Amino acid sequence: MFSDPTFWVAIAFLLFVGVLLYLKVPGKVGGALDGRADKIRAEIEEAKRLREEATDLLSSYKAKQREAMKEAEAIVAHAKEEAERLAKQGEARLEESLKRREQQAMDRLAQAETQAIKQVRDYAADVALAATERLIASQLDAKQSSALVDNAIKDLPSRLN
Repeated sequence: MFSDPTFWVAIAFLLFVGVLLYLKVPGKVGGALDGRADKIRAEIEEAKRLREEATDLLSSYKAKQREAMKEAEAIVAHAKEEAERLAKQGEARLEESLKRREQQAMDRLAQAETQAIKQVRDYAADVALAATERLIASQLDAKQSSALVDNAIKDLPSRLN
């Protein structure tokens, strides 16, 4: 029995277990394991809390992104409306300007036409006067000429009034 190595291994094992129990190693190991389990549990809870915060932040950023997109769309729509309004306003101004210029051109044409008619009349009057002078000069003698001048002088006071 004392020479059997299995006996001594069993004795050494029992002594080892006795020392471990005397030093309260199982309680310390259990406490250490419980502490580690508590630490792991706390880390898991912290991770869950951080995940919830991240989810809340993500949803907050997504909401802000949606609001920014709506605002950008509103700005683009407003810019389009403003551009359309300015285009219509520009069109109206252009049309008004064209009408004004057309009226000015028509006025100039009427004025030029009136002036041309006046020039033609003046020229026709000058030609008629010259022809009349030649005709009268060729057909009137001195006696008839002085009688016409005398009649014109007599009629002059009545024509001036």
